[in-house]
Amino acid sequence: MSAAEALKAARAAGIDLRLDGGDLVLEASAPPPAGILDLLSRHKPDILALLRPSRDGWSAEDWQVFFDERAGIAEFDGSLSRTEAEAYAFECCVVEWLNRHPCPSTPTRCAQCDGLGSTSAVVLPFGTEPGRHVWLHAECWATWQAARRGQAMKALALMGINPPVPSTEGRGPKNSRTTP
Repeated sequence: MSAAEALKAARAAGIDLRLDGGDLVLEASAPPPAGILDLLSRHKPDILALLRPSRDGWSAEDWQVFFDERAGIAEFDGSLSRTEAEAYAFECCVVEWLNRHPCPSTPTRCAQCDGLGSTSAVVLPFGTEPGRHVWLHAECWATWQAARRGQAMKALALMGINPPVPSTEGRGPKNSRTTP
């Protein structure tokens, strides 16, 4: 079981978890089951990491809230099925992660192939925020974008938010996330 699954199990058992400095504080209306306490103890460092904000200012919990909000809006206001809504929410998370983790580069070299710009291979700015452009050859963009999406997906997976996977029961995509 992962830290995200342990956190989810604790919440399902009615335990509220929060950070207090470097400590994990538990609050519950009744004594928690010993098995849940054991899980929390075994995964404490990873749970602390999930609850602590990262360099983008969001914790894994914030990302989960973002995912759940997007899925709920898509399902209830957008009339999508739950699985379609979760697929949409995952894509929203990928885009948000990319926006929160820019990788600006120098204007003279392609960030993908490290080649210089020339009259036959112009290095172009991609992005809209001043000082946050990434410079690429037009033909390098797709490869660079695929790599960046891979970075986003890996970072989200570490927080327990995973891409939708096809259902083995033939009912369409289903999100395989293991988050709180």
